[in-house]
This record gives sequence, C-alpha cells and structure tokens, in this order.
Amino acid sequence: MTATRPRLTSYAHGGGCACKIPPGELEDVVRGLVPSPSTAREGELLVGLDDGDDAAAVRIRDGLALIATTDFFTPVVDDPYDWGRIAATNALSDVYAMGGRPVIALNLLCWPREVLPYELAAEVLRGGLAVADDAGCHVAGGHSVDDPEPKYGMAVTGTADPDALIRNDAARPGTPLTLTKPLGLGVLNNRHKATGESFDEAVAVMTTLNAEASRAAVAAGVRAGTDITGFGLLGHTHKMARASGVTAVIDSAAVPFLDGAREAARDGYVPGGSRRNLDWVRPHARLDVDETMALLLADAQTSGGLLLAGEIPGHPVIGEIVAPEDGVTLRVR
Repeated sequence: MTATRPRLTSYAHGGGCACKIPPGELEDVVRGLVPSPSTAREGELLVGLDDGDDAAAVRIRDGLALIATTDFFTPVVDDPYDWGRIAATNALSDVYAMGGRPVIALNLLCWPREVLPYELAAEVLRGGLAVADDAGCHVAGGHSVDDPEPKYGMAVTGTADPDALIRNDAARPGTPLTLTKPLGLGVLNNRHKATGESFDEAVAVMTTLNAEASRAAVAAGVRAGTDITGFGLLGHTHKMARASGVTAVIDSAAVPFLDGAREAARDGYVPGGSRRNLDWVRPHARLDVDETMALLLADAQTSGGLLLAGEIPGHPVIGEIVAPEDGVTLRVR
C-alpha cells in the first residue's frame, strides 16, 4: 500500500464478519420463513434454514448435491488485493465447511464510485480471482452496486456427496472437537482499523483456504461441523450443540490464538460484534474463564477455520461433545 492510497477500513463502520447482524436478532428475522409445502420444486432440500448451517444443500440426483452460499462484507484490511483474497476465501469456506467442493463463483461488489477510484476495485476483484484460481473454482461475472460503503464477496455454488455432508445438527456425544485455525482475527483486525498496524500472520490465516481440512474431515467420516466466522467460536459452537441436542465442552487452554491477540483484547480492541456474541451465548453457557478469555472465545472471526466433531491430524483438539446438560449448550473451562 502506498502512502497516497486511501485506507479502505476508514470507509467502513465495522470490519468483515464483525459487521454481521447479531445472531439473536437475525434468528428473529428469519423465524417463520417456511416455504409453502404445496409448491413443487426441483431436487430435494437437504439443508436449509432450520439449523443455521453454513450453506444450503439440494440433492439433484443420487450421489450429487448442490451447495449454494453467499458472503460479502466491508474491508478488514487496507490493502485492496488482500481484502479481495480474504473475502473470497471466506465465501468459499461455507462450501468447504459442508464437505463440498466449490465449482463456480459470482462477484458481489458494492463501491462508492465517486469516492474511491476504480483501480482499487479492480485490485479487490483481482484478489478474489487469485483465490478462486487456487481453489480451482470458476469466476464468471457477478453484480455491482453504487454504495457509499465498500463491500465485496462472492456467491458460490459447489458440489458434494449428499451422504457425506458436514452439517450443524449431526454432533454426537463422545466426539472430540477440532479447530483448524487460530482465533484472534477480530481483535487484530479491529486494532488494524484503529491504528494502521499490519498483522501479516492474520492476513495469512484469513487467506488460507479450508479446502485441505475439509477433505481430511470427509475422509475421516466427520459428519458434524461448521466454520468459525462472525459469531465467534462460542456462537458457532452453541448453534451446532443446540441443533444437535448436545452440550459442547471447550478447553480454553487448548484453543490456539494468533500472536498479539491476547494483547489486543487486553488493550480494548474488541469489536462490538464480539461483545454481542458473548451476550448472546452467555445465558446458555457455563463460562469458567475470565472476561477477557470469554471475549476472545466469542471474538468475531473473518475467514476463520473449521470446527469439526472429529479428530483431524495436524490440528488441535480443543474440547468434546458430551450428553446434553439441562439448559446448557456450552461449558468452557
């Protein structure tokens, strides 16, 4: 980034997945959106709105399901190419989180065309294309809007074996919980937005595809999981445990964090989305950790890793699934 280039994060009210509508509010919005049972439709809907999965899945024939998802957000970094890479990696992640393979993506671009030059928009799109190339995913067109706040992402279609989908409602007691990327992206991105400090490790994590972890999970027979994004580790784990009718136990000492994350949280660089995540899960959780650790575990991640109900070689086990406990979906120690 040159000295004369504008700071993209200064044009956003928040950053990345921390800008999601709070989970409790979102659930209120979509509650009751049930398709008419009398309408004939193509294929069999395998995964829809019911349990808040990462994407939708439709069986179109034996042995083949289509996965559809979309994700876009405001800038989390000032470099436009890196922002494009991060946003594309995050959008593709929803397909990987369900055990699928991305096939085609469409760009989604909102741009303040009278404020920011199109050269920066081209860099954003170039970053997205680079990630799609790495994933072996086609990019063909998309949609753009003149918007006072820049936003970028992708609508992605993938394929999967319908009998090997990874989903929110399939976690069973006695299963370990594996996390494939370290936490701390929200607090570090917030520090970057506030100070301009760069965190290369955070960018590297956010631009690492979840493809390898997804393939390993499918090969290991994992059937329950999710990716960790805007609702944080606690929020996404709560959703999976609730959908599966179990309780998840998280060992905070086993959870990996990015360098500088603890210091950023201690210094107050906690996104509002992370605080809302913690407020949402607290009534359903037993949190035997201090407030700073609780906030880090609830930290709103952008392009985070996979949380999988199973053991995946090379990644830390951070807890386990146990039998349901009355009124508690989460125990954190």
